[in-house]
Amino acid sequence: MIGAIRLLIMGYLALGVLFVLVSLYSRSVRREKLEKRWHAEGQAGERADFVRAGLAEYDQGPRKKLILLIFIVPPIVVAVMLYVTNFM
Repeated sequence: MIGAIRLLIMGYLALGVLFVLVSLYSRSVRREKLEKRWHAEGQAGERADFVRAGLAEYDQGPRKKLILLIFIVPPIVVAVMLYVTNFM
């Protein structure tokens, strides 16, 4: 039982690190796209304001929420694998 609890804790810590890394990467890619779009279209106003507004929109969008599936999908896959291995 202790081994299972340790596995859960270490697994969720690893998933937390993975979540942070994927979230930072996705946000940096979005920032780069916004900066390129501002430069290509010649938007009026400051680039920082344009990027800030775009990132605020990104934070409310579905992509940010889809990254949370990192905490849901791997445990389900592991649970199914354990079930199939032990009970089928």
